[in-house]
Amino acid sequence: MHVNIRNAFLVAAAAVLATTPVAAQAYLGPGLGMGAISVVFGIIGSIFLAIVGVVWYPFKRLLRKMRRAKQANHAEQDLASK
Repeated sequence: MHVNIRNAFLVAAAAVLATTPVAAQAYLGPGLGMGAISVVFGIIGSIFLAIVGVVWYPFKRLLRKMRRAKQANHAEQDLASK
């Protein structure tokens, strides 16, 4: 198969022209900016809540376990003092 230099150049030029960006003739109003900011805050908030959830529930379980042990210890002391 014989590749003509001129045809290869035309294909390459067409590919370059097809992939170059052109200015969009569109109005991007303040709603788009607020939407983008809201999306960023939503992503940051969900990451924060995921971290809090992973840390808080084991800590909550530990506090509950310590409270129950303390109540059981007080109950034993009350029975021993009577």
